[in-house]
Amino acid sequence: MHRRDFLGVSAGASLAALCGRAWAASTDAPKRLVVVLLRGAVDGLSVVVPHGDDAYYATRPTIAIAKPGAAEGALPLDEHFGLHPALAALMPLWQEKQLAFVHAAGSPDPTRSHFDAQLFIENGTPGRRATADGWMNRLLAATPGLSSDPTEAVAVGPILPQILKGRMPVANLPLGPAAATPLAIDKPEIASAFDRLYAGKDAIGQAYRQGRKARAELIAGLPSPPDPADGGAPAANGFPAVAARLAGLMAHNRKIRLALVSLGGWDTHVRQGNHAGQLAERLRPLGDGLAAFAKALGADWRDTAIVVLSEFGRTVRENGDGGTDHGHGNVIWVLGGVVQGGRVYGEWPGLGSDALYESRDLAVTTDFRAVLAPVVARHLRLPDRALATIFPGFSPPHSDLDRLIA
Repeated sequence: MHRRDFLGVSAGASLAALCGRAWAASTDAPKRLVVVLLRGAVDGLSVVVPHGDDAYYATRPTIAIAKPGAAEGALPLDEHFGLHPALAALMPLWQEKQLAFVHAAGSPDPTRSHFDAQLFIENGTPGRRATADGWMNRLLAATPGLSSDPTEAVAVGPILPQILKGRMPVANLPLGPAAATPLAIDKPEIASAFDRLYAGKDAIGQAYRQGRKARAELIAGLPSPPDPADGGAPAANGFPAVAARLAGLMAHNRKIRLALVSLGGWDTHVRQGNHAGQLAERLRPLGDGLAAFAKALGADWRDTAIVVLSEFGRTVRENGDGGTDHGHGNVIWVLGGVVQGGRVYGEWPGLGSDALYESRDLAVTTDFRAVLAPVVARHLRLPDRALATIFPGFSPPHSDLDRLIA
């Protein structure tokens, strides 16, 4: 086994972040933030359908989601917007006012490059490629009461993403069905040999010991590996299972404050579909997984916020292949027991030809950082000055988003 396979060190961040100070001294439940990145640019106009805008149906003759009340129609949110029917599992959260949407939101940068747009969403400085760290790592550094080595942040997956890279140590952990399967390092004779090899007091030795402790701490909160007789269940589109494991991990390990999940497959240039098709097949397990996550957290849900966002939206007009192309404005989802939900926030610019961005896309009227700012500041109880370090060069405007978090 290579040393890098065990330590998982990336850009100054290591598995060392997953060990350290406990919350036993605190009587307050930890405030948590989970970010879900939908990589590939999800079609926000199908997620939260502007059924009150006639241009939506005029420009999407085959892929538009039908109006509420029609067969396979959108689930009614208000007189203007509806929810994709594949997300029915989230309607109870909407009705309990624990789910909100911010429409016509996104990055002010005009790029339609997945690579650049994702970078800007993750580094929190649109248009600036040189920003080396991610805004969630800066958030970790700015959150009061945290240190540099407890189990405070985890990225779900084998690679640490840009959004969590930086000076604060952060770990990544696969949460698939075999997440708790023993590795070679878990065998006593191999562990003993590595312990001797990295017994020194240098940085590598310290990272190794912290990583060992961190892995033991994390997998203690995971279920046993699946029975081989299960044939590899759950299905390939397994976000509900990942969400359930993450909820169990966070319930077990109350030191975790931040978590990041990335999901791919949203670049629907062809055969996007409406109530059925590629997009619906991806949205259904996403909604089911988020609903299951909320339920599994139990009482901790009231101290948890989830933000779901993508790098940009998709064109208003469908293309010749029954899909949509790279666009601009999108919709951001915000869920949690602290959310003042049951409403669609933001300024809706309309889909008329005179309102479109570059004559083709939903315009961005709300900077994505204006959504994230009240979530991190109010929910995680940050001082006002901290926002300037998390989102440098950005000052959130006063808007209805000031009421997004209770």
